[in-house]
Amino acid sequence: MTRGHDRIIVALDVPNVAEAEALVEALGDHVGVYKIGLELLFAGGFDLARKLAGKGRNVFIDAKLLDIETTVERATAVIAQSGARFLTLHALDRKTLDAAVRGRADADLKLLGVTVLTNLTQTDLVQQGVDHTLAEVVKHRAMTAKEAGLDGIVASGQEAASVRNAVGRGFLIVTPGIRPAGSAAQDQARAMTPAAAIAAGADYLVVGRPITRAPDPAAAADAIAAEIEAALSR
Repeated sequence: MTRGHDRIIVALDVPNVAEAEALVEALGDHVGVYKIGLELLFAGGFDLARKLAGKGRNVFIDAKLLDIETTVERATAVIAQSGARFLTLHALDRKTLDAAVRGRADADLKLLGVTVLTNLTQTDLVQQGVDHTLAEVVKHRAMTAKEAGLDGIVASGQEAASVRNAVGRGFLIVTPGIRPAGSAAQDQARAMTPAAAIAAGADYLVVGRPITRAPDPAAAADAIAAEIEAALSR
């Protein structure tokens, strides 16, 4: 695979394992990582994660853990045993983050702290009782995740540059809400093109519908990979 393909995390946001397996078969090595989110996790997706990891695929468990410490620690330990490469949890407090680090132990599982979901805006944060700007919240949560020993964070491309300046190199920035030029934003409030997100400092791009609902998913992935490569070369 090219470097561009390696940086694509495709979201298997489908209702059942059969559809997910069909997408994996269609995409193969055209993407670097397969993400299994809540919808699929509750429809047999965790067994699929084990299966894909067993075949050498990079698997991203998008569980967004947030619970009391014991629960987070034990859940992380179970997920670590699946062979998954990435796991998300909400980067809201050190108790949650520290518990995940303990649960991972020495497993080869990269922990990613979710900063602010890409469908949220400043108005949504106000409703949550947060009185800082969205950019400030993302930066603060990114620094908290780094201090806790996580491997990276999840943030929109609009905050990627400021986060990169704050955390430096070697700390992963995973950016969802990716929409190629001309694509509809749909439920993403802070969307960005692949090239712009890479230029802002993102390491991995999470792409769902622009690939999975394309007439030719592999070709759609190739086009995004080419855009990533062009951005990296600049």
